[in-house]
Amino acid sequence: MTMTSPHTVELAAGTWKIDPGHAEVGFVGRHFGLTKVRGRFTGIDGAIVVAPNVADSTIEVTIDMSTVNSGDETRDDHLRSGDFFDVINHPSGHFRSTGITVDGGRGRIHGALTLKGVTRGVDLDAEFLGAVQDPWGGERAIFSANTTIDREDWGLTWNMILDAGGLLVSKKIQLEIEVELVRQSS
Repeated sequence: MTMTSPHTVELAAGTWKIDPGHAEVGFVGRHFGLTKVRGRFTGIDGAIVVAPNVADSTIEVTIDMSTVNSGDETRDDHLRSGDFFDVINHPSGHFRSTGITVDGGRGRIHGALTLKGVTRGVDLDAEFLGAVQDPWGGERAIFSANTTIDREDWGLTWNMILDAGGLLVSKKIQLEIEVELVRQSS
């Protein structure tokens, strides 16, 4: 089975390393239950080993938790603190695939996400956007993925109850992943 995109070429088997300059793990939560607050991690490292049968491929990703950026330094410092990611004691997050199902250019990545020392299963809805030749003769592959998690499942429980009811920070967080990969020499 091969993974293809209608816009580009087939994804070749082999090792594809994440290009950190073209990768991010984004998140969206709600403040006061109303306003969307967006943030991202820019320190992403890892690789996908694409098997001849794409369903047998593996993914390993490390996230530098100190690279969180939500556009507000005070909020970012709070996110790095023990109330949230506890970056001093847990500087990295990790994702490891446990299975992949493919349907054309879309699929589902089953995996284990570790944040703040807690590992839980997650399923990512993924889309293969294409594989292209870059101007320097390298091969690149581009993917998007997303899912929604309950942050409390990873011990990220800090919150405040509002006088009018409800919570200051939503429990449900949408994860949005954009990644460009570079094929490694055989």
